Amino acid sequence: MDIKREHHINFWYVMIAVSGVLLAQSLLFRPTDTKTIPYSQFLDLLHKNQISDLKIGANDITGVFVHPADKTVPDFETYRVDPTLAQDLAKTGVGFAGVAGPGLFETFLAWTIPSLAFVGLWLLLIRPMAGGQGLGGMMSIGKSRAKVYVETGVKVTFADVAGVDEAKAELQEVVDFLKNPAEYGRLGARVPKGILLVGPPGTGKTLLARAVAGEAGVAFFSISGSEFVEMFVGVGAARVRDLFEQARKLAPAIVFIDELDALGRARGGVFTGGGHDEKEQTLNQLLTELDGFDSSAGVVLLAATNRPEILDPALLRAGRFDRQVLVDRPDKVGRLAILRIHAGKIRLDPSVALEQIAALTPGFTGADLANLVNEAALLATRRHADHITLDDFNQAIERVIAGLEKRSRLLNPHERDIVAHHEMGHALVAMALPGTDPVQKITIIPHGIAALGYTMQRPLEDRYLMDRGELRNRMAVLLGGRAAESVVFDEVSTGAADDFAKATDIARGMIMRYGMDPALGMVAYEAEGSAFLGGPPGMDFQPRRYGDRTADDIDRAVRKLLDEAFTRARDILEQNRALLDRAATELLAKETLDANDLKTIAAQVKNPAIEHDRQLVPVNKYQST
Repeated sequence: MDIKREHHINFWYVMIAVSGVLLAQSLLFRPTDTKTIPYSQFLDLLHKNQISDLKIGANDITGVFVHPADKTVPDFETYRVDPTLAQDLAKTGVGFAGVAGPGLFETFLAWTIPSLAFVGLWLLLIRPMAGGQGLGGMMSIGKSRAKVYVETGVKVTFADVAGVDEAKAELQEVVDFLKNPAEYGRLGARVPKGILLVGPPGTGKTLLARAVAGEAGVAFFSISGSEFVEMFVGVGAARVRDLFEQARKLAPAIVFIDELDALGRARGGVFTGGGHDEKEQTLNQLLTELDGFDSSAGVVLLAATNRPEILDPALLRAGRFDRQVLVDRPDKVGRLAILRIHAGKIRLDPSVALEQIAALTPGFTGADLANLVNEAALLATRRHADHITLDDFNQAIERVIAGLEKRSRLLNPHERDIVAHHEMGHALVAMALPGTDPVQKITIIPHGIAALGYTMQRPLEDRYLMDRGELRNRMAVLLGGRAAESVVFDEVSTGAADDFAKATDIARGMIMRYGMDPALGMVAYEAEGSAFLGGPPGMDFQPRRYGDRTADDIDRAVRKLLDEAFTRARDILEQNRALLDRAATELLAKETLDANDLKTIAAQVKNPAIEHDRQLVPVNKYQST
């Protein structure tokens, strides 16, 4: 597709041309048959009647010599001096002359040189800073800065996108319409005006939008929602108009707005700036454009966000964003497809089974998997290997989940002993309770920012529901580290802070969101957050919808669940006290225990009888590795 190029007159060409014309006029049209004489000589010649045909100007006097000394120069010119001053000077006998004022060319230069200096300062200093603040050039404040891709620029297709088959099927309809709009209009149907891609960060929303443009072979306008909003009121609305105007000129085209929540936040909130706020004006202009443009013209609006709950309802109504497409975290099959795409770009050892890596990475997004493959390739490169092995992927998974090893962070012997028993407490409780994820690795080598050690559990399959008994078992595993410290040392440390936070979150979810307490009943005391966003509940302010008495009951119920989980973990460890000491000693000696070492320990764990309730809840909040 060819884009029509507009030719603009360059400002510097105009300045050079005008200067050249004035300079030529000053040089070529200056009279050559006139002699400039001092004003004192003029007065002397005047008294001697040696001049005639005088012409008096405001600043100069011209005339003709009666007896010119040079026949080729009969005329003269002099510049006037104040008459009173001239009489006084004439009495002294001193020669004097007036000074000519600036000519047209000199006047032009006097005005243009400071102006050019200011423009140069703008280009060198102010403009880069203004560009960094999003202001752009002086004449381009209202222009859209969308990146325009034509058919040769968008090489991404649906073959490059994996793990989101349902989303691709939804968007295939848009591709078919852009390729053959007449067929879709045959029965009076129209393509959706706007399609909103919703999902957690890193799931491939932007890549999917580019793939639609690549499949359809149309122009692709891409811009972030934050680029519309500027410090000047009205600039955002002007950019919205300019963007859609460009898209109509290049139709069929796709307009993609990334991070729509930066532009389309709900109006009328507590902290908004009123009805004339710049963001609201920009949003109003976007709503107007969505109502005004005809979808049959071949312009389709795609947008992406990971915070759909804060979008303005007027933006999501039918006729604007007609369709919402969920781009969720991939399941095991999707992760395998994504890994195959990225594995085609690296030198993989033939013995590596991508199915095994897909099973070990539940909850990973497409971006996480791309980073995982890259980390594995870097690890293999550091050890000068010819191929990337499964061990490289295992180390990369550990690095992504737990962070870098901090071998320089040395612990004293007592701290190492506490950390070893703490981690073995987690592991032994997990080995003893049913429904928990298998323990794959234990280490007391510090990792990341604050972890002095960790116990890695990896689920064998993707889970979408958990019952009450499984949640109670998870809490017991989380509190197993503190229980081990209390059993062995009869004292507790600060190392269980994160375990408490996670266990408390599970307990409050059971009481307040899933109705798992018989006394409090099946009542939702706390609204459920957006499951696919991955954020912890309670981040946004929510008004309390229950009384003080109920709040006390909730606190007691949460504490009861945590106390029960701690008691169960402590009982398990007391029954396996000898095994706990032996395993901790082995961990201190080796610093890291892998799956083979843990199989031997798991075979010796005594399994107490555990009751198992069957109340099912979603597990998207609690699934972890």
